[in-house]
Amino acid sequence: MKTKIALFLGLLLTANVSFAELKIGFVDMRAVLEKAPQAEKATKRMEQEFSPRQRQLVAQEKEIQGKEERMARDGAVMGDAERSTMEKDILNKKREFKRSQQELGEDVNARRNEEFGKLQRRIIEAASAVGKEQHFDLLLYDAVIYSSEQVNVTAQVQQKLLTMPE
Repeated sequence: MKTKIALFLGLLLTANVSFAELKIGFVDMRAVLEKAPQAEKATKRMEQEFSPRQRQLVAQEKEIQGKEERMARDGAVMGDAERSTMEKDILNKKREFKRSQQELGEDVNARRNEEFGKLQRRIIEAASAVGKEQHFDLLLYDAVIYSSEQVNVTAQVQQKLLTMPE
């Protein structure tokens, strides 16, 4: 008898919980990332950090082009030893350029991932704060096919992000 009463009370409580209204919201992470001032600052920091290496690559490329032009122009009148030395030098410069270019690309990608990982964590903090302040039961940010404007809290998250210290 006690088990039947406990089962009945359990079902009653479950039914009440399932009929309670949930407050659900959605955050468009891409929109927040695009408009976040922190993203712009991170981009500027990265440009500043990697622009010297980018300029160095451009200089290397111009040097290679200059040597190739000289080789094309003067190669016929050069001696075999000089032409062979110049070909080897051009080949070595091209290898060095490709290696430097690849290293720069890897460093930029690693830095971008680091910067945007930090930003993503800050956005999640801001979204959590908005969720708590506005008493949401559930906030979604990924793999949402459709959301009405009533549940879209992207603007509030963007505002919260603006007020958060860096």
